[in-house]
Amino acid sequence: MASIRTQTATQKGRPSPAPKHQVTSQDPPAPVQSKGRKRKLSIESALEPSSDPDQEQQTDPIAFWVKEGRWPEEQCWPEENLKAVLAMERLLARKKSLSTPSRVPSISATSVTPSDQRPRGEKSVQYRSQNYEILLATKYSFMGESNLGIADTSKDLCRDLLETRQTVPRDSLFGDDVFGLTCEMIHGRNEARVIHDISGLIVPRAESLATFGANHLKILAESVNEGWNNSIPLTEPRPQPDYSVGFKREAFTKDQLETLAPCIGEFWLGDQSFFMATRYMYFPFLTCEVKCGGMLDVADRQNAHSMTLAVRAIVELFRAVKREGEIHRQILAFSISHDDKSVRIYGHYPVVDGEETMYYRHPIDHFLLTGLNGREKWTAYRFTKNVYDTWMPKHFENICSAIDELQAI
Repeated sequence: MASIRTQTATQKGRPSPAPKHQVTSQDPPAPVQSKGRKRKLSIESALEPSSDPDQEQQTDPIAFWVKEGRWPEEQCWPEENLKAVLAMERLLARKKSLSTPSRVPSISATSVTPSDQRPRGEKSVQYRSQNYEILLATKYSFMGESNLGIADTSKDLCRDLLETRQTVPRDSLFGDDVFGLTCEMIHGRNEARVIHDISGLIVPRAESLATFGANHLKILAESVNEGWNNSIPLTEPRPQPDYSVGFKREAFTKDQLETLAPCIGEFWLGDQSFFMATRYMYFPFLTCEVKCGGMLDVADRQNAHSMTLAVRAIVELFRAVKREGEIHRQILAFSISHDDKSVRIYGHYPVVDGEETMYYRHPIDHFLLTGLNGREKWTAYRFTKNVYDTWMPKHFENICSAIDELQAI
């Protein structure tokens, strides 16, 4: 066909066109563009009016949102993007209060909320009733195993997290020579004292480890007794873990944050998102609750509530990019409940059934600190460090890959 077109053009006195797969000597080389530049150009070109009359009123809805801060009119949506936009709509941030007359930031919007300053006992009042487990069940969050249980890969994960050796602090209150005295010292004391003396020896603090040289943990953010005001609520009260860990905003690339922008909204003003806990923590994956006086079941309920929101964040993200099968029955978050005597470790996972998702809890370990002459005292510490060192980097990689795919929708 190419030779026929060449002959015809020559017969008519016109220069023959170069074959499409060839580059003539006059053609300048195509410039190399960075990924960020390509992203910028794609947004700008998506917002430029089309020369085609049939396409003149259509635009890329995501690009339009990035530039204008709102969705375009429905008649402007390209037909091929309509389904993707509807999927994205579920992920959009929610305004904290539609009745708020002004969106001007105030001191209360950018500092610790008053409820974070109330007595510690107030935040757990509703969790003290066993009926709270029934309330969670009405939200498809169950404080037990599913009939299917966790996937085999998660079983292997739990075993590795428990058994892989880790270094532990020297010269601490858990030292062999003072451990017995430590247990006597905190026996019968309140939560604040237990947290102050030993909680960091049960659940190591991520930011402290990063400060002392664990550079791979510098992407993590932690919160202490801070309400998850930026998370879309599941039920009342909002979670307020004694300690929690997620990812910093700085952990993500500029392109990834641009993709997440419609999903997190004006988070600094209190907008709520599936993907945020506090205004500086994205995708939480670990919580710790401390309860004394035989109230570990209360701590378990608090952790179950918080970790349902954490697992939900991953489910919503992966469902949006049609990868929910990858997380079915996989442990996606961890919680630890403890008092002055015992520790409980759980993994939290979803069971995905079509459009429905149910959330479950897998018991990983439960032990007495003083059992077997204190042989288990470092178990939770080693477990948590293994979560940070071996599980967290892969988890973060999976989150980033899903965000990158969300960008392409």
